[in-house]
Amino acid sequence: MSTEITSRKAEEMRLFAGSGNPALAKSIASWLGCELGDVKISRFADGETYVKFEESVRGTDAFVIQPTCPPVDSNLVELLIMIDALRRASARRITAVLPYYGYARQEKKDRPREAITAKLIADIITAAGADRVIALDLHADAIQGFFNIPLDHLTAISIFADYFRHKPVPDLVIVSPDEGRVKKARKLVSLLGAPLAVGYKHHPEHQVTEITDIAGDVRGKAPLIIEDMITTGGSVIEAVNALIDNGAKPEIRVAATHGILARDAVDRMQDHPAIAEIVVTDSVPLPDDKKRSKIKVVSVSPLLAEAIRRVNLDLSVTSLFE
Repeated sequence: MSTEITSRKAEEMRLFAGSGNPALAKSIASWLGCELGDVKISRFADGETYVKFEESVRGTDAFVIQPTCPPVDSNLVELLIMIDALRRASARRITAVLPYYGYARQEKKDRPREAITAKLIADIITAAGADRVIALDLHADAIQGFFNIPLDHLTAISIFADYFRHKPVPDLVIVSPDEGRVKKARKLVSLLGAPLAVGYKHHPEHQVTEITDIAGDVRGKAPLIIEDMITTGGSVIEAVNALIDNGAKPEIRVAATHGILARDAVDRMQDHPAIAEIVVTDSVPLPDDKKRSKIKVVSVSPLLAEAIRRVNLDLSVTSLFE
């Protein structure tokens, strides 16, 4: 690709931050050596969202950085309004950058008369006017197929691998808490050269998790549980207890891309004597009242920045999937 074309495309790129995680958006812009675009986001007296872009976006390659994390509904509606405003202002291409994709737990019907919300949200984002999506560690890989527009699905596995390479753990074993995470766990296994164990998760009722068995040798080992998200911490604590019951060392670490940490999750995990460390990314913001000594935050801004750069220049993003 010629320097002239590369330069022209880079000049057309605009980054805009929603209010879901402005610190991450600012860090991404810093990595790309640009400024965030000027957009006004406010609320009417009744709570409705108002969005106005304060600069021309006609013909631009626009990227909206907005995780649909709590408050999920508010952040989702804000994302949709931003996309609609860009479309009506004649942006050439609109890419929704979703560090966290909310409503992803229901990607299939487990019970009669349930909605498939992951598909619904994909349809709504497309209908709003998005031309492309960049997502990070979706709750289920199948969600990629719910979009009828291009989607680049990134993973934070390599970021966790770098973190634990610099903090090596003796007798490490990688643990997937359920069968659905085995594929991602195997990537970490190959990067860290550690064995794999798998938990078998069961949901006896809504928002209740049980680990019924552990496949693999964890006796005398220091487990690293790999998760896509931590919400209430219930699944993590169930996995930790199951590992201890199977003879693992009480030095268990957890790596999760999305630290939602709702309700009393941080205190439950901080107070658990067998949990040594919880590593999350900055895909969603970690408020001051949720910061604890066991919680470490690693940044996904370099990964997302590189994905945005490649999309803007029409370069391959495939290598970033690994």
